[in-house]
Amino acid sequence: MRDQPSDVPSRRSPRSVAPQSVAPRSVALVGPQGSGKSTLFEALLAGAATAPTRRNDLRGTSTELRIAHCQMADTHWAILDCPGSVEFSYDVDCALAAVDLAVVVCEASAARGANLAPLFRRIEETGTPALVFINKIDALVGTVRDCLAALQAQTRRKLVLRQVPIREGDRVTGYVDLVSERAYRYRHGAPSERIDIPDFMQARKSEARGELLEALADHDDALLEKVLEDLTPEPAEIYRPLHDGEGSGAVASVLLGSAEHGNGIQRLWKALRHDTPVAADTAARRGVDSAGAPLAQVFRTLQAGHAGRLSFVRLWRGTLEDGATLGGQRVGGIYRFPGGETEKLRQAEAGDLVALGRLEGVRTGATLGGPLLPFPAPPPTVYALSIVPEERNDEVRLSTGLQRLTEEDPALTLVQDAESGTTILGGQGEIHLRTALDRLIAATGVKLRAAPPPIAFRETIRHGVVQQARLKRQTGGHGQFADVKLQIAPRPRGAGFHFDEKVVGGAVPKRFIPAIGQAAEEATRKGPLGQPVVDIAVTLLDGGFHTVDSSDMAFATATRMAMQEGMAKAGAILLEPVEAVVVTAPADFTSTVQRLLTARRGQILGFAAKEGWEGWDEVQALVPAPELIDFIIELRSQTRGLGNYVHRFDHLAEVRSR
Repeated sequence: MRDQPSDVPSRRSPRSVAPQSVAPRSVALVGPQGSGKSTLFEALLAGAATAPTRRNDLRGTSTELRIAHCQMADTHWAILDCPGSVEFSYDVDCALAAVDLAVVVCEASAARGANLAPLFRRIEETGTPALVFINKIDALVGTVRDCLAALQAQTRRKLVLRQVPIREGDRVTGYVDLVSERAYRYRHGAPSERIDIPDFMQARKSEARGELLEALADHDDALLEKVLEDLTPEPAEIYRPLHDGEGSGAVASVLLGSAEHGNGIQRLWKALRHDTPVAADTAARRGVDSAGAPLAQVFRTLQAGHAGRLSFVRLWRGTLEDGATLGGQRVGGIYRFPGGETEKLRQAEAGDLVALGRLEGVRTGATLGGPLLPFPAPPPTVYALSIVPEERNDEVRLSTGLQRLTEEDPALTLVQDAESGTTILGGQGEIHLRTALDRLIAATGVKLRAAPPPIAFRETIRHGVVQQARLKRQTGGHGQFADVKLQIAPRPRGAGFHFDEKVVGGAVPKRFIPAIGQAAEEATRKGPLGQPVVDIAVTLLDGGFHTVDSSDMAFATATRMAMQEGMAKAGAILLEPVEAVVVTAPADFTSTVQRLLTARRGQILGFAAKEGWEGWDEVQALVPAPELIDFIIELRSQTRGLGNYVHRFDHLAEVRSR
């Protein structure tokens, strides 16, 4: 039987526990896919003073935000394991809005340093304190110096190395702590063993420690005096500027380890205990007034099956009791999730990350109990699918399931296409949408057909024509008679439809002209090529009528006949929407991006350095909308997953071959 996920209540009755007496703290593990975040997540929980969490693979650890609680010493912690794929980056944004500190997890390879740039920008934009954990140190490629330099190129914060690895041959066997000046040997699955600093490490230790002190002295006058006077500072005199610098966002510590082997985990815990801001400091950074009624913000929504709807919140201030009213909603349970189980709390306190039950209608990002707090907006859609149920009687279940799906994941968009009548589900990439559809099918049991979304093609005419049509029908009583002579002419692109009349001598009575204009416009809904017709002018030149048999209906029918015949003779051409596209990627891939765009009939408008992103470019282009359907897939595959783009409709243009 599969283990119950750590962020969903278990089937057992939850045990009620008293609230903790020490203010809780929280961290988010963030980093590129493959960096080992989930392994570190498990290792931190195993290294805390709580039972190890059971593995949660209900939806795959790489595609969903996980949360678990543990206790280290006298403090309760919430740890968030964020997906690494760029397609789930909004989960990272939501997590950063809720936690006290981010742990940036990366591989021990300089070649992968560029993968951290978008993540560092998110952290810097939110002002979230952070430290870096270089994982898989046992598989170090090159040197830590090279790795640190590659990471430093991706962030404006000063990265300060707090440990240097001990290498014996090709193996990393331990590290030297630069603050305490102590050396440790790694042991598989066990705490590191303290050893004497090897003689061959003395010079490297002194060099790295000097760099650490110089970096911190830039932000601490007392330490600067010691450095200038060539005095040896006490560890406490180093920890203080480290803590303050990380809290202000000026610096970020860099630690080493291997989560898979349990190396460096206890040292990381010590750094977290010392450097993670307390809840009150984080609330102040977010602009939350400490005085007042309980205030919470939803950072995740989950449809938890039998447990119902769960809203994961950060309680920014006050004490919240189960059953209390918050933001006009009655709280139907307060939960946290240690060791893969569920604890039901009688109350939560400021700083807690907990799940609240039964907050119907409350969406991710909502603020409860006070004024609206800032929250990241979902990213724009870059990939979409048209979905329909295989059975028509499943439409209601599908609609309900889609509504819940978009409530869970605000990075998904839902649009009903008026022309095709299909439902368009948009998101951040193929994996993002396929994962969402798998969840939808599992939750509803509805069988679906998915296809590329329809393109809003249009058509127009090349040249003008004059077309006459006569309707003459005798049915026994009153007959039907109408005669119209229309001029149909092209208009400039984007000018739209226009109707006019130049009838003289009363050939067509004034009372019938509105019906003719309306029928002419209705006839543009489907042209000779099967698409709506745009940018044409229709002028009524002449016609004829019968005093008894003419009517609005007769003139409308004659007008539609004239429009159908005339547009077919006027040289119909197919138009496609053209999008203004801005592609963002590392400068090393600028030529690749340009090649991809031109291969998709794109017109390059230019490129420039991306403001605030050193080493990144933005490429501007005009690209036909049909070429963008799967563009994000190729773009990411050609840019190591780093490329992204935004787009907006620009104009309609004649469809041309490649």
